Amino acid sequence: MTMHYRNLGASGLKVSPLWLGTMMFGDQTGEADAAAIVDAARAAGINAIDTADVYAKGESERMVGRLIQADRSRWVVATKVANPGSEEPNDRGTSRRWITQAVEHSLRRLGTDRIDLYLLHWRGSVPLAETIEAFRTLQQAGKITHYGVSNLDLADMQALWAIDGGAAVATNQVLYNLVRRGIEWDLLPWLQKQQIPVMAYSPIEQARLVRNPKLVEFARRHDMTPVQTALAWLLAKDDIVVIPKTSRRDRLQENLRALDCQLTPTQLAKLDRLFPPPSATRPLEMI
Repeated sequence: MTMHYRNLGASGLKVSPLWLGTMMFGDQTGEADAAAIVDAARAAGINAIDTADVYAKGESERMVGRLIQADRSRWVVATKVANPGSEEPNDRGTSRRWITQAVEHSLRRLGTDRIDLYLLHWRGSVPLAETIEAFRTLQQAGKITHYGVSNLDLADMQALWAIDGGAAVATNQVLYNLVRRGIEWDLLPWLQKQQIPVMAYSPIEQARLVRNPKLVEFARRHDMTPVQTALAWLLAKDDIVVIPKTSRRDRLQENLRALDCQLTPTQLAKLDRLFPPPSATRPLEMI
């Protein structure tokens, strides 16, 4: 297994192409298993970890904080803030007030003085300009180093780009895998033009791709597992980092072996035939 680090767009963050996804931490994954996973990821050279304030009602952030505390400086930590207008009838006040409070909660749970990459989890009713203003204030205060977004489609990104500070977003985290290729029609080309990298979540479709007959047969023929094939397909793209959520150490090891599965142009063309790219625009998909 060879780890070749990538720059996360214009942010300057140097990250492993495989991130450690922690959606299961504090929920389906207990602390002992999570510790083994983090230790194995660290030993393999993974240096980037993704969580969110809503994962396990904040326990994912707490667990991540405890497990990386001893070597916090080597980790790029990304977490996400829920949209302030999306979940409660009182609208949680303004975006600035809510995000200012939410980041303090995340910092405390993570046991850190700054968040390397702070993402808006999804767009809601609060204007994007207000959210970006809050992010920039936090950045100036040293609470966050970089900011980005998640689950924004092309129209959202174009609206964001027109906002003062919107062009400074470090990434867009979206659903992207072999069977969810809709972003390739318009969103991905636009992001590539603006040099905004994609963080691909659910790269194996919450394990459903593992049982896909076409992928199973392709992987068998090329001496890979379906998981490794699906990850290698994404890793072949320079402007993509991949976030498989990991709840078992053996699954992490399987994921890591995808780094050495270099798909040839012929193999990539075959996967395009098995899992065709979009032929028209599609709504942005989420899981």
